[in-house]
Amino acid sequence: MTKRTKFTGITRRRVLESGTGLATMAALGFPAIVETANAQSKFDWKRFKGEKVEVSLTKSPRGDVLQANEKEFEELTGMKVGSEQIPEQQHRQKVVIEFTSGRPSFDVLTISLHVQKRLVAKGKWMEDLRPFLADASLTAPDFDLSDFGKAGLDYSTQSDGRLDTFPLNIDYWVLYWNKELFQQKGVPYPKTMDEIVSAAAKIQDPAKGIYGFTSRGLKNANVPVWTSWLLGQGMETVDSNGKMQTDTPQAIWAAELYKKLNKDYAAPGTIGYNWNECQTTFSQGRAAMWLDGIGFAPPLEDPTKSRIVGKVGYGIVPPGPKAQHSAMFGDGIGIAAGSKKKGQAYFYCQWATNKLNQYRLLQTGSGAPPRNSPYQNPEILAKSKFGKEWFDCMLGSAKISRPGLPVIVPVTEFRDVFGVALTNMIGGADPASELRKATEQFKPILDKSETG
Repeated sequence: MTKRTKFTGITRRRVLESGTGLATMAALGFPAIVETANAQSKFDWKRFKGEKVEVSLTKSPRGDVLQANEKEFEELTGMKVGSEQIPEQQHRQKVVIEFTSGRPSFDVLTISLHVQKRLVAKGKWMEDLRPFLADASLTAPDFDLSDFGKAGLDYSTQSDGRLDTFPLNIDYWVLYWNKELFQQKGVPYPKTMDEIVSAAAKIQDPAKGIYGFTSRGLKNANVPVWTSWLLGQGMETVDSNGKMQTDTPQAIWAAELYKKLNKDYAAPGTIGYNWNECQTTFSQGRAAMWLDGIGFAPPLEDPTKSRIVGKVGYGIVPPGPKAQHSAMFGDGIGIAAGSKKKGQAYFYCQWATNKLNQYRLLQTGSGAPPRNSPYQNPEILAKSKFGKEWFDCMLGSAKISRPGLPVIVPVTEFRDVFGVALTNMIGGADPASELRKATEQFKPILDKSETG
């Protein structure tokens, strides 16, 4: 009996016979380069038949999709896959330990671009994929690098031009809003960041357990909220030259906005909220707005978990005084520089980020594909529980995205130091004073990371 994928109903045999799903892509409306792929003569998926590739994945829905479909890769290539998923924090520690040893146990790995990008660049721990892409005997003709959006490729590219990962998933920050609460008060969707405050004030009704806004207040986790507001000033916390911009008038403005929304318009206890507490508060109809990643949307449309199914608005983050940007976070997948099986690893990276697997991510709500083709597929739009507004928000956010955290080695320390400052602000501390102290505390850490 022919086994079928649980995502599309298309047989694995058809996928394999067509070369990573060329027939599948055509059937699903993907712009696969069928003629070129079929005419290829140098590339052979069975080139490394009989060998094994070791894969280390950060535990996530993306990892679930890849592991669920590993047999497809094994049948396609004749290789075996040894893979494991490790929780995020432990995985980051494992990566550092093994790369430092010079003998990593894995050939392929995923990294958090918003945390590890600069770290792996400084150590040159991962292979530059550009030479592999230029080799027609190693790159499948239908891989189609041009299908990746500019935001995702830019995020995976280092400052010196090295492409040491393919983008696997991009999470854009959006403003979730409760359409029913807005409608009850006759409030339109905010057109600016300042209007977020005025909308929160109009909808706030503590006596009924309704609050105007919710976002992360827990130290470390809260930093991307502040940096999102700072992007509205057209600035990031650390510029491309490594200069800190964390106590500038613009940074103080963003911190004051953070303080006001979380102190005056969020539910009691917000000082201890991470994304999951915010998600629960919003899904139970107790907050009018929530700023966070679009990847947290699935439970909001699940009637077993949410009281606001069908009432959720997905809004692109409104502009600030000088710019409009969506904070961007993401995952990349690449080849360990210490691997003895780089060609085999490259084959896996191509398969992991091909159009079919990116389609699976989107269809199952497991991530936001950096490829463009899944969003152009009418089947996904027709079957999705999110609706056109969610897709439009995703694509609109992608066009204005910028990194939500600085591309530096000590990202965790940055979040720790400034996270405490932001938490203090919710408790009533002065934003300018807190940012000045945090900047003074963190600067030597940043300087040492670049010279050490």
